[in-house]
Amino acid sequence: MKELLSKIGPWLRWLRWLKYLKCLKYLNPFRYLKRLDKYIVAKFIGTYIFSIILIISISIVFDVNENLHKFSTYNAPLKAIVFDYYANFVPYFANLFSPLFVFIAVIFFTSKLAGNSEIIAMLAAGTSFKRLLRPYMISAAIIAAVNFYLGGWVIPKGNMVKMEFESKYKNNKINTSASNVQLMVSPGVIAYLQQYDDQTRTGYGFSLDKFENKKLVSHMTASVIRYDSISDSRYHWKAQSYKIRTLKGLREEIESGAVIDTLIQMEPMDLVFSDGQQETLTLTDLRNYISKQVERGSVNVAQYEVEYHKRIASSFASFILTIIGVSLSSRKRKGGMGMYLGIGLALSFSYILLQTICATFAVNADTPAMLAAWIPNILYSIIAYFCYRQAPN
Repeated sequence: MKELLSKIGPWLRWLRWLKYLKCLKYLNPFRYLKRLDKYIVAKFIGTYIFSIILIISISIVFDVNENLHKFSTYNAPLKAIVFDYYANFVPYFANLFSPLFVFIAVIFFTSKLAGNSEIIAMLAAGTSFKRLLRPYMISAAIIAAVNFYLGGWVIPKGNMVKMEFESKYKNNKINTSASNVQLMVSPGVIAYLQQYDDQTRTGYGFSLDKFENKKLVSHMTASVIRYDSISDSRYHWKAQSYKIRTLKGLREEIESGAVIDTLIQMEPMDLVFSDGQQETLTLTDLRNYISKQVERGSVNVAQYEVEYHKRIASSFASFILTIIGVSLSSRKRKGGMGMYLGIGLALSFSYILLQTICATFAVNADTPAMLAAWIPNILYSIIAYFCYRQAPN
């Protein structure tokens, strides 16, 4: 008996802690979802996914019809078309037009609920319009979180593959070189490349000047400089036929040689720019790239700042357009929802258009990137509040 108790004794002590595990049930989010919430959330998410599948399918048909000649001209393999292009085409445009899909989903199934007098029954049973909005906001939060994660970290990696495919098989344009590149690699250190080839990651006519208190203290030149992509450390370059002049007052020291390994705080992506390059960077990479370029004093960061703030601001569009959609479609009206559906779609399209206009102004007219990214949200939040105040109570 003692041997049996000694064996089961540790397990009995663990059983004492099971009563404290009961509190975990309060952390279960589904505990707080009532039948009404589950019903609306299922309708919302289901209609949202259905609208994405429907509209993106139509977009793929038009895109295939438009680009089929280019694919055949450049001999694009079928595997690359399917997995490199369209497998990344679908999530990119689904995320780009997600606010529109959210609005279509809300208008579609909410107007159907109103037409079947289900919303009237909910309100007559004592459910306030504010309480009715709760499952809509839960659905919008789920969609916003998924879109933020996909748009911030997953889709940019797919965009890189898609852009490589477009450059090779669609546009037949690959920007692999740059000339007369000058940039500040660190405070007081200026690098210059007469010519750079990104395919071989090799630069020609290189010079590196170091200044202290606005005085030149070091000048390095090299006929060829090559980025070491297999090195364990970043910023690793190999300079050939180099010469280093070190200025110490009136004295000058000169060092020259055939090859030297050196660390220079620049990378190939800092030298060659291509259209849409900001869309291939994750949110973390964007933030690091912007801070690095600002430290260097670069002025070519506006489009990257706009992309960074737009990814954050666009996540809130799901909440704004959901409130507008519910407010417009929750009332049962004679003659159907045609006019209000048209108003809602016009608001949704105008939101996306305003985003594009503000981004263009931020890049070309020196408008603050953060302000440009948030102007559509601020304006349409006012419209959403007005629609909410006019909704049935």
